[in-house]
Amino acid sequence: MTTAQAAIFASGTGSNFQAIMETENLLCDVVLLVCDKSDAAVVDKAKNHGVPTFIFNPKDFESKADYERVLLEKLRERDVSWIFLAGYMRIVGPVLLDEFPARIVNIHPSLLPAYPGLDAIGQAYEAGEDTTGVTVHYVDDGIDTGPIIEQQEVPIYADDTKGQLTKRIQRAEHNLYPQVIQRLVERDG
Repeated sequence: MTTAQAAIFASGTGSNFQAIMETENLLCDVVLLVCDKSDAAVVDKAKNHGVPTFIFNPKDFESKADYERVLLEKLRERDVSWIFLAGYMRIVGPVLLDEFPARIVNIHPSLLPAYPGLDAIGQAYEAGEDTTGVTVHYVDDGIDTGPIIEQQEVPIYADDTKGQLTKRIQRAEHNLYPQVIQRLVERDG
């Protein structure tokens, strides 16, 4: 059986990237990190794991379709069959969606459909919810609207700070996302 080739798209610190890379017996080879910020901490994490990186500045392109065509070329060069978004702060467009139907997966720090988009943890915290969580879902042409694969609840305690809640959400993400990736790749294999 051939091992699936995966790319991780990230824009920030790379804590989910790190969790995926530290997964024991990962069923796919992470062959590329795609990042839209040259100074993102995830770039160093990729170097530490020996994962090649492709860094691009969207402002260097006339349109999303233009930079996605370049990304698609990079993905094809490495025979990528799965894309895992891990804190990638861009909306994926039709160029990639059409090429990877039901093969682009994202993790979001809320129990979707509640609190899509930016600062989902802050939104749930400020709303006074007693429960939030994380959602792994397929990416579609909306913002956090794709079919849900799996969710995990995370309690919000009365004396929580937003920082404490964020840490619990991240622990849940780092546990859930690699497990879901393993199941998706195994099912596909």
